Amino acid sequence: MSTKRPNRVVCREASHAGSWHTASGPQLNAQLEGWLSQVQSTKRPARAIIAPHAGYTSCGSCAAYAYKQVDPSITRRIFILGPSHHAPLSRCALSVWIYIEHLCMTFLLTQRFMENYGRQECLNACLCRQMKMNTVLKCICLIRLKPWKAMESHKDEFTIIPVLVGALSESKEQEFGKLFSKYPVDPSHLFVVSSDFCHWGQRFCYSYYDESQGEIHRSTEHLDKMGMSIIEQLDPVSFSNYLKKHHNTICGRHPSGVLLNDITELQKNGMNMSFPFLNYAQSSQGRNWQDSSVSYAAGALSVH
Repeated sequence: MSTKRPNRVVCREASHAGSWHTASGPQLNAQLEGWLSQVQSTKRPARAIIAPHAGYTSCGSCAAYAYKQVDPSITRRIFILGPSHHAPLSRCALSVWIYIEHLCMTFLLTQRFMENYGRQECLNACLCRQMKMNTVLKCICLIRLKPWKAMESHKDEFTIIPVLVGALSESKEQEFGKLFSKYPVDPSHLFVVSSDFCHWGQRFCYSYYDESQGEIHRSTEHLDKMGMSIIEQLDPVSFSNYLKKHHNTICGRHPSGVLLNDITELQKNGMNMSFPFLNYAQSSQGRNWQDSSVSYAAGALSVH
């Protein structure tokens, strides 16, 4: 077998530096360390997390609440489930490439996962397709995340499996939940659902407002926390019904649906789990119809 490192890709963020982070190199590293240092770890390490994927300056402090619950000493394989922002997709897509250099770390994106842990099961069942490199590079939800920072002390000891999740039907979310449910049983596996919450304002074509909650940002927070409460109940059917009723613009609604169905399968096998949300934030506080905002939430699944 060849020892040559294949499909090596360098990811540069300079073209979007202003919108994603204001610091770079050591300054960015210190900024991320600062956010993580301000958060307490829970008693049990996360088996799955939901974390925002906006720019570090916007959501870094919120995301730290989720990533702080990751135990780098036991985590060896990280599944990142992110929504398809750019590619039209009705299934899920797995990466066909292996390495990516991102900021100060090289990720191993393992195609061996597909070879040894269900390649034929995924592809032959017509559930997954392979995504091209340029598709992944466009997806902020897959590459502009912080698992590398949480895992820095064991940076050569883990691999990442990026899964791009399309606009799935409820039945497809159930199918993928079953498909992936074998992996969280292993405590060395971590699932990361990459998702921001409500995108509110005219530029997002969404202006839900419940005047009984007071100002717009209060209404938005109430709407988000209704959805977060349902996720905490680990109820995929109620979450789907919530989305149908309120149409909340949660970009990672389908990855979240897959995770909830995944958890449902695990519960059938007797696993006792909880998923508390640990932090909530908004990019700005909307007070009039010309404003806009994006909401962020961080939560972690633990097994008891």
